[in-house]
Amino acid sequence: MTEVLLKNIKQVKRLIVAAVGFTVLLIGIAMIILPGPAFMIIPIGLAILATEFIWARKLLKKVKSKLKKDTARL
Repeated sequence: MTEVLLKNIKQVKRLIVAAVGFTVLLIGIAMIILPGPAFMIIPIGLAILATEFIWARKLLKKVKSKLKKDTARL
């Protein structure tokens, strides 16, 4: 019984992280067109998603390396 409960808790946590992460990410994407700091919000959304999803972790690494290259040029 406790194994089933722990599995359900992990699934609920993953679902909550996905909902919050995608919401923040979509707000950041909307800020590309709308006024706002999209370049800050999109990595935050990816960082939230990266706590549970490997694809988001890889994408976040790419975004970080791109930002480092762009800031090094300045």
